[in-house]
Amino acid sequence: NTAQTSATFSIQDTTAPVFDQTLPYEITVSCENVPAVQTLTATDNCGSTDILFFENTIEGNCPNNYTLIRIWTATDSCGNTTLKKQIINVLDITPPTFNEEIPQDITVECPTVPETVTLTASDNCSTPIVTFNENIVAGSCSNSYQIIRTWTAVDACGNSATASQTINVID
Repeated sequence: NTAQTSATFSIQDTTAPVFDQTLPYEITVSCENVPAVQTLTATDNCGSTDILFFENTIEGNCPNNYTLIRIWTATDSCGNTTLKKQIINVLDITPPTFNEEIPQDITVECPTVPETVTLTASDNCSTPIVTFNENIVAGSCSNSYQIIRTWTAVDACGNSATASQTINVID
C-alpha cells in the first residue's frame, strides 16, 4: 500500500528591512555643528538590503539658516522598503566677535586725540562686515568736546556686535 500527497507552498517576503541605527528625528544646530551624513545599515529577515540616501536643503531667511531633510531608504530583494528621515534645522544665532581689543574710554588734552583704530571681527558661520561711525558732541568751548566712536560687526544673517569708545577732549 502506498499513499502519496503533494503540497504547494507560496513563500512571500512581506517584512520590510529594519535599520540597525537610531537617529534623532529632528535636531537644531548652529552652522558649524551640522552633523556629517551617517552611513546606515539595515537588516532583513530574508536576505540583504540596499540603502539609498537623499538629502534636500530648504533655504531659510539668510544664507546660514536652512533646513536639511535627510532620507535613507532600505529596500530588500522583494521590494519591501523602510524609510528613515531626519530633519536638521541649521541656525546662525551667534553674533560676531571682535578680533582686537576694544579701545578704552579716555580723556585727553585737545591736541592729543588718538588715531582711529581699525577693528576686524570673526564669526562662526560667515565673514562679518565691520562698519565704523564717529560722532562729535560739542562741549562748553570749541576745544572741549566729546568723540564717540562706534564699530558694528554684522554677519550674513544680521547678527551683530557693537563696540564703542568715548573720548572726552578738554582744553
